[in-house]
Amino acid sequence: MELISDAVSDYAGKFTSEEPADLKHIAAWTTAHHPQFHMLSGHVQGRFLAMISRLIQPKYILELGTFTGYSALCLAEGLIPGGQLHTIELRDEEADVAKKNFSLSARADQIILHRGEAAAIIPILPFEWDLVFIDADKTGYIDYYELLLPRLRKGGLILADNVLFHGEVLESPIKGKNAKAVHAFNEHVMKDDRVEKVMLTVRDGLQLLQKK
Repeated sequence: MELISDAVSDYAGKFTSEEPADLKHIAAWTTAHHPQFHMLSGHVQGRFLAMISRLIQPKYILELGTFTGYSALCLAEGLIPGGQLHTIELRDEEADVAKKNFSLSARADQIILHRGEAAAIIPILPFEWDLVFIDADKTGYIDYYELLLPRLRKGGLILADNVLFHGEVLESPIKGKNAKAVHAFNEHVMKDDRVEKVMLTVRDGLQLLQKK
């Protein structure tokens, strides 16, 4: 299901701040070379992530699902001096591309790339997170959320991507495994009084969760 038409997306992009040159390059390369280029956050969502990060001015950011590095570089724009962004990628091919893209960034020394299973890496990172972006395997969203919420500072923010999952969460009954998992996550956080929540219809859906 096409939730947002290309015309609306193009119009939104027209009235959104331009991407930095390095992000334009990453987006163009990913679109040309990666069969799952649609997974890239893209222009409008990327500028949204950057703005949220600049508003929060985080010291520690965690990202689950690096892909080719676009969203990490957007989030890193708000880091305070001495701050760090830690990003976790399961697949070596994407991690290699992201590592190269990070090396060309002015924030290269603030971005730490981890390879492997997020569920195994999250517990060994000794930080209190200010901002978290969850964009990994959808069946793991609830587990990741429960691992991360105790490590999120009061007032900190979790952003969960793809919470509309291409419109499949609107089906009745919901058929796909990932759509079922995303819907279960949405229901899970809706019942959780530890967080304030707002679901945005940006791109494929973003859930904003602020720890009380």
